[in-house]
Amino acid sequence: MDIHWYGFSCFRIAERGHTTVVTDPRHPRLNLAKLGLKADLVTISHEGMAEQVEAIRGEAYLISGAGEYEVGELFVTGIPLHAHDSETGKVSKNIAYHLEYPNKLNVLHLGTLHQKPDQSIIEQFDEVHVLLLPVGGAGLSGDELADLISLIEPGYVLPMQPADVSDDAFATALGVLLAGMGAVDAEVQDMLRVTSSGLDEQTQIIPLRPGA
Repeated sequence: MDIHWYGFSCFRIAERGHTTVVTDPRHPRLNLAKLGLKADLVTISHEGMAEQVEAIRGEAYLISGAGEYEVGELFVTGIPLHAHDSETGKVSKNIAYHLEYPNKLNVLHLGTLHQKPDQSIIEQFDEVHVLLLPVGGAGLSGDELADLISLIEPGYVLPMQPADVSDDAFATALGVLLAGMGAVDAEVQDMLRVTSSGLDEQTQIIPLRPGA
């Protein structure tokens, strides 16, 4: 399985012979039309950005809500992680997607987190091999992110930048997380290639370089 990051919460997850997924092709700074990304499935985790679904090549199936789906041989579970502000009554919507491939590799995309999920929600994530984790948002500190990682126990963590977080703030928050996880020497990579037989028991944080 190959995973590329295109900035913010947009990833392309490709496994030869299986369903290819593009997550959150939304932010106008992504310029996805120039990339020519092709996918069988597009997932949308949250609202608030100009959609670029039309920039994705192919007859992509679109998922933008909670529920259980089967796209080709891929099983997808959309889990609501909405945040409710008791003072204002505002609801910040967010859907996490758990992608289960037939080769037993599972990917969890957390969208944009406004608060740490309850334990009952975390248990719904089931087994996670690759965690796509927003870093730098106002809702979760570095310690809370580290605690969330320890609860989910993924094989790999790929940090992503929340849409409302600047590049500098993201870099700072990522540095804090890496230091807290004892991974300050983690090298930035162009992509993650992972196989079901090559998973380590210890979680690795892999910062990716946004594709262009």
